[in-house]
Amino acid sequence: MRGHRRDRRRGEAIGHTDGHCPSVWPIASPLQHNNHMPKLFTYDWLAKAAGHLTLTLICLLGLAAFFYPFLLSGAALGQADQSRAADAPLIFAVLGPALLALLLAELGSGRLNARTIAVLGVLVGLNAVLRLPVGPGDSPTFFFLTMLAGYVYGARFGFLMGALTLLVSAVLVGAVGPWMPFQMLTMGWMGMATAALRPWGQRLRPGGWGEIALLCVNGYVWGLLFGALMNLWSWPFFAPPGLDWQPGMGLTETLRRYAAFYLATSLAWDSVRAWSNVVLIAALGRVVLKQLRRFRARFQFAEYGAPGG
Repeated sequence: MRGHRRDRRRGEAIGHTDGHCPSVWPIASPLQHNNHMPKLFTYDWLAKAAGHLTLTLICLLGLAAFFYPFLLSGAALGQADQSRAADAPLIFAVLGPALLALLLAELGSGRLNARTIAVLGVLVGLNAVLRLPVGPGDSPTFFFLTMLAGYVYGARFGFLMGALTLLVSAVLVGAVGPWMPFQMLTMGWMGMATAALRPWGQRLRPGGWGEIALLCVNGYVWGLLFGALMNLWSWPFFAPPGLDWQPGMGLTETLRRYAAFYLATSLAWDSVRAWSNVVLIAALGRVVLKQLRRFRARFQFAEYGAPGG
């Protein structure tokens, strides 16, 4: 009798005037009563759009910084560090706040959170330390981790890790100079571009030799491409006669001279970097990928794809 009265009171409390308590209690949907949900969805969309726009503007800034000398009617000849002394600080002054804006946009969109930011900080610090054995062609040991992180965690994470690693490591090893913002951009592109391998990597067994071979090829290509891109920051301003660039030079002659300049000045050093990437990815890639994926599953990374993903 008491149980029946208790059930009757429960039924009346939820609007069942017949006194019968349903076996399944109705639960109001959050979308019916939370008037703030549309605002949250709008904020999330705006944050994602801001992330897309910021990364696009950073990439356009980088392209303009590398290639604007080829659009001038005349390029100042002489030492590259003197010729770039005026524009490099301006590029860095824009790049630094832009990276901060990208980081905040990723936090606002939910693609990154406090835990993933902590992972980013740990990886940047670890990768910066890997640059300490600096050689004549720079350290060949701190590129592979940026590529693996970009491959596992996504394009934006890879770009942020590459750019911030270069910044921190440059301060650590005393390699600050007018070339630094250009290196930050190039290493950021390295981490970002490696994320584009995910569609191919998903067809392969995670941690298998097929996936490792794919990443080794990418490491070799970027070992050469990093040097080839970095040469562009100085080549229009400093090159020996016959290998230099002159205003009004046709595309074919420009490519021929740059190829000769690259072979004469950079191929040997870049080959060391390229093969170092291959050896390190082949030796450590499976272990590193396993740990990166473990952190990804634990900390709920929300973005894995290419720049537009």
